[in-house]
Amino acid sequence: MNKKNLLYFLAAVLLIIGLVLVFNQQLTSMMVSQMTSQALKKPIRKTQPSKGKFNFKKIKSASPLAVAKTKFSQSSASSIGRIAIPAVKLKLPIFYGITNDNLLRGAGTLKADQKMGQGNYALAGHHMNDPNILFSPLAKAKVGELVYLTDGQKVYQYRLTLRKTISKYQINVINDVPGQKLLTLITCDPIKGVAHTPLRIFLQGKLIATQNATAANLKVFE
Repeated sequence: MNKKNLLYFLAAVLLIIGLVLVFNQQLTSMMVSQMTSQALKKPIRKTQPSKGKFNFKKIKSASPLAVAKTKFSQSSASSIGRIAIPAVKLKLPIFYGITNDNLLRGAGTLKADQKMGQGNYALAGHHMNDPNILFSPLAKAKVGELVYLTDGQKVYQYRLTLRKTISKYQINVINDVPGQKLLTLITCDPIKGVAHTPLRIFLQGKLIATQNATAANLKVFE
């Protein structure tokens, strides 16, 4: 099979997978879960990438075809950390930047220079029909619950102090606040019958503890 025919074949396969996923939401959720699981099994990279993408406008919805494309591409990008919220059973890899591939496998960082445990560490993620994958569990998260982050070297513990619905245009919520060490989590807030909701679930927490990573405190991410 020559290169041109191979490309046609791969495009046809991708199209077929996309059509199947349109009629099978369970398969879509399964593929997202598999990609997340695979990413969580890979080691956390020790250094942050020198380049990343942070253009909100280029993020596409988590459509079945987009899921199939990401699954088919088998992106090799390693995560830069992990996030866990035990109360809502959320465990995800954290990736540098907010590309479509990153957000279909885990959470993405919203600023290029942010660091865990410092400033306002901001993450975004997709909200799916399945309430148990990606950032969908945030719909159940409550003020007072604990959130854990790790970069593989340290474990950072935050307590959620604020939850509200905001407009997608309120991007100032990711800005640093002088003298405060914050965590900001953002995902879509679905509106029934509206394809592209302008609303976002906004959660924010404050850093309450930092520990060296050990086998014991890393279990929360497993």
